[in-house]
Amino acid sequence: MALEILKIVVTATTTTNAVPTVTRFFRRTLALVVGPATLTINVGDFQTDAGTTATSLPTLPANNSYYNVYINGIMQMGGLTTYTPGGSGVGKLDITVPSGQTIALSTVIVLEIVSYAPTSSTTVS
Repeated sequence: MALEILKIVVTATTTTNAVPTVTRFFRRTLALVVGPATLTINVGDFQTDAGTTATSLPTLPANNSYYNVYINGIMQMGGLTTYTPGGSGVGKLDITVPSGQTIALSTVIVLEIVSYAPTSSTTVS
């Protein structure tokens, strides 16, 4: 009998779903903000998509989430904001307003948080 290599023949199919959860928070500025300044919006100052007062800002799981800040409908550069998750007294968004820049009274600020809960399943046959 001749020598031959014996192998296991397996077929595998993996299905991965990246399930996003999008949470948005809204705030209108109560005064003109003139830079250089930091505008701090505490969790209780935000409204949710349902129009209720926010009670907590969600954590951002590592490698599965991100946040965007929009001022008057324009997405802002990431280096201008600092996000702190948590409830009352902890959760907040800080926006750095550079020198020579302003945010007008009643400007809408939107905090958008996107988190993913990926799932995978593999079928081996």
